Amino acid sequence: MSIMQIFSLEGHPYIALNDLLKVEGLSESGGQAKLAIAAGQVMVDGKVELRKTCKLYVGQVVEFQGQSVTISE
Repeated sequence: MSIMQIFSLEGHPYIALNDLLKVEGLSESGGQAKLAIAAGQVMVDGKVELRKTCKLYVGQVVEFQGQSVTISE
């Protein structure tokens, strides 16, 4: 069972994947987020994402360590 969260872009066009993991508390630091992404541990919309600064837009879903974050406006 995964824990589901919502992240609001609050008027910004996107957020970088590594920044999302950091601000949502899924990673202790940006560096740890980048390592997890490079290791193939993060999925975006059901597919492994290896780009550390992948831009995330409204409607996309990020999964990491049993947690799911949906991007909203």
